[in-house]
Amino acid sequence: CTQDRCQRLNLSGNTRNCFLTGSPDSYRNFIGKGLRCLLNVPNTEVYKNAHHSSGRFCFQSFRPLGEKITSLQISSVGQLPHHFSAWNIQIIRSFHTSPSFQAAPVPLFWIIVKPAQKLFAIILGRSIRNWWKALPPNKQELFKESARKNKWKILLGVSSLGVLFVVFYFTHLEETPITGRTRLLVFGKGHFRELSQMEYDMWMEEFKSKMLPETDAHYQVVERVVRHLSESNKDIPQVSALKWVIHVVDEPGVNAFVLPNGQVFVFTGLLNAVSDIHQLSFILGHEIAHAVLEHAAEKASLVHFLDFLSLIFLTMIWAICPRDSLAVVGQWIQSKLQEFMFDRPYSRTLEAEADKVGLQFAAKACVDVRASSVFWQQMELAETIQGQPKLPEWLSTHPSHENRAEHLDRLIPEALKIRESCNCPSLSGPDPRLIFKLNMQHLLESSKDQETPNSTKRDLSKPKLDFPHT
Repeated sequence: CTQDRCQRLNLSGNTRNCFLTGSPDSYRNFIGKGLRCLLNVPNTEVYKNAHHSSGRFCFQSFRPLGEKITSLQISSVGQLPHHFSAWNIQIIRSFHTSPSFQAAPVPLFWIIVKPAQKLFAIILGRSIRNWWKALPPNKQELFKESARKNKWKILLGVSSLGVLFVVFYFTHLEETPITGRTRLLVFGKGHFRELSQMEYDMWMEEFKSKMLPETDAHYQVVERVVRHLSESNKDIPQVSALKWVIHVVDEPGVNAFVLPNGQVFVFTGLLNAVSDIHQLSFILGHEIAHAVLEHAAEKASLVHFLDFLSLIFLTMIWAICPRDSLAVVGQWIQSKLQEFMFDRPYSRTLEAEADKVGLQFAAKACVDVRASSVFWQQMELAETIQGQPKLPEWLSTHPSHENRAEHLDRLIPEALKIRESCNCPSLSGPDPRLIFKLNMQHLLESSKDQETPNSTKRDLSKPKLDFPHT
């Protein structure tokens, strides 16, 4: 990348404009719902593993920006802002910058046909079972004997069907942009962008009364960060091909998503949750990466392919099980095996890939990429403070906060090299990860000092986190 593409953003005004928020002082819940975020689809039957609604971890609510921001600076101080001297944190359950499943709508045809296909498989399997039960014992024996005699023909037919699926799979493989990973892509990109326009119209109708104007300070922050990220990465064809349009929604949910056609939606709750401009840049880089890598189409393609294969097993389940109740149980087991063995691990893979590419986008924009790891450590800390039970990662569509931070820590050295190759200004000040670690030690020591011998349980409803400053 060239120097002009990777130049720093300049700051006018005082230091507080380097950060997006003040001190949080209230709690709000964010309830995810169907088709809430791109790159994450609701848990409808059609999008089964393309969307998931989960609780959110919210830092609420920071002091809003009270003045018009004319320019931004990517600060390299690496420390938490002074107005973070006291936090009020509420864990709802977990936090994801993009909700649990990738959310671009699958083709309209599949939405209509899929339930009919599943119903047909159930009816066909049940009909085969009833037909077999109605046969006299002697005819059942004759049928079994005929099957034994023609077992090679049957095997050949089944093998031919398997070959067709294999051929279909390998003829629909292509490389992922930037990373070069081989993936299955069934649906056309153009069709997905047309459908993303439909989804865009839906969101605009829902949020039409909550859209912040372009003169709002929150909007200007997001607009400058997205513009800087896109300009810094315009050498990538998939980035320069899209027109990135900003929408800032006055909603308390900690949320952001990007549609495949480049429509960027950011909730003010997210702006109130990040510690500084570096974390925001990484989060938006992550969301832009989802769109650039076409994860929505990829996820829907996998769901489509697996669901089509599952129709064969669904028919067999309803044909073999002696009772409908057992068939329902078998169908449920099959769906859960598909979900936890294929869909959720695949979603975690896409999230990790978006983290990697988003970190590269941020590095080329001269962001302090070390802040990305701190963001997820903050999420982990907050859950620990609230005593929330930690679900195993295999139950989630996103990597755990701890694993995500560790993954980013492994990627940061490479990102720093990319940043240096872009002739970015050197990072000054201490590593924000070290500052966060020292803050955590101070927090733990303060918590121990505040505990009284008679107290058996701390009241964590409104914890106060006092951070020292460098």
